[in-house]
Amino acid sequence: MKYRSVFDIIGPVMVGPSSSHTAGAVRIGQLARKLFGKAPREADIHFFGSFARTYRGHATDVAVLAGVMGLTTSDPRIPDAFDLAKDTGLIYRIHEEAAVPVHPNTVTIRLSAEGGQMSVTGISIGGGLVQITRVDGFDLRLSGEAPALLIFHQDAYGTIASVTRILAENAINISHMEVARARKGQDALMVIETDQPVNQDLVRLIQEQPNIFKTIKLDI
Repeated sequence: MKYRSVFDIIGPVMVGPSSSHTAGAVRIGQLARKLFGKAPREADIHFFGSFARTYRGHATDVAVLAGVMGLTTSDPRIPDAFDLAKDTGLIYRIHEEAAVPVHPNTVTIRLSAEGGQMSVTGISIGGGLVQITRVDGFDLRLSGEAPALLIFHQDAYGTIASVTRILAENAINISHMEVARARKGQDALMVIETDQPVNQDLVRLIQEQPNIFKTIKLDI
């Protein structure tokens, strides 16, 4: 993979011990929380591969939980994540999975609260960098390093065009885009990373388009 600066190799300012197993884990938890859009009531954390074997020694469980509660990689409260969860009433469960993942540092986080739930899978790829690879059953590639829109919609003619037209008319440049669908003509997920932030008025306009079920705005 390409690194943009020496800081991508060194890793972020963080609470240790590991950029992959701790800082990256915080980032995945944090992105899951942002995608969910609110404080979860319950969190089920499923570790796979290297994460499942070493999470206790690297405090990966502590790190993911800290991210789920909205803490950043440099927050000195990360080691106290279990106590913070207790204080806030967050119910969490840690699961060690035997299934062999595509990437060794894989975690699936299932968040729930009154009125909603979400499943997010992410991988830690080194130096504190991560990638979200699955959201609610849809495969994707989301770095969390750029503003993004996740648009759940019906796989129907003209739906993608209506969204990209709105962004183009408002001088929003698309840096990465992909679409995943369950089956032809059924539910689909459009993922768009942009060079500029997308304001809430545009999000509402996109949400009003035909065949759009839900739009999630991810800020960096």
